[in-house]
Amino acid sequence: MNRIYVAMHDGVNEPEWFNNVEPFINKAMKILKFDGQEISMLLCDDVYMKELNSAYRGIDSTTDVLSFENDEEYEDDEGKWKCVGDIVISLDTLPVNADYFEEDRNSELKRLIVHGLLHLNGMDHGEEHIEKGVEPVCEMLVLQEKVLNQLKDEKII
Repeated sequence: MNRIYVAMHDGVNEPEWFNNVEPFINKAMKILKFDGQEISMLLCDDVYMKELNSAYRGIDSTTDVLSFENDEEYEDDEGKWKCVGDIVISLDTLPVNADYFEEDRNSELKRLIVHGLLHLNGMDHGEEHIEKGVEPVCEMLVLQEKVLNQLKDEKII
């Protein structure tokens, strides 16, 4: 069992598919065998994402997804939990990426979510990034594509 919190950044309109995000994250976490984890996800716009990217990475531009690891643990009546961290996704960059990869927005959102989950669980892809028409080599991106293949029929958007 995992705890998943999904929120909208202030001033960003909640999309009609908002309530589909948490169930998808839960399915992805089960495939990855993540258990007893607490994560939060924030959906935002490029303006806020640029602020975060600048403040935490020193990059003065927006990006598609950021992950902030936490790694704190706590216990309550339901058991022991590991707060693995936060995932932030820009809804403005989502369609730009989808166009670049020649994918629909649903597929791209799923990719960003799985990518963020893997980062929160200590994985990294170094300088390698997913590129259109190029098969990934590093462990994280290979696993990401494997998980996405298992979730290919899932709909968020």
